[in-house]
Amino acid sequence: MALITGLTKGGASWTPTFVESVDHEKCIGCGRCFKSCSRKVLGPVEIEDEETDTINMKMDIVNGDACIGCAGCGVACPKKCFTFATMEA
Repeated sequence: MALITGLTKGGASWTPTFVESVDHEKCIGCGRCFKSCSRKVLGPVEIEDEETDTINMKMDIVNGDACIGCAGCGVACPKKCFTFATMEA
């Protein structure tokens, strides 16, 4: 099988990289990724920190099927929390 590819407006080949996971250990919950995603793939979730027994807001994938593979969330993230993957057609 071949990788899913697309074309840019200028006609160059482009391979989308879809969001796979968010590293909650690195995430600071700043929301930059959330603001950068026009597809509503990401959203805030409460994550319990077992060491400090506190609840923190972090970003997570809430609608992964809507991801178009632009990787804008990863570009916006100051902590590089995201893992991406390509898909086969």
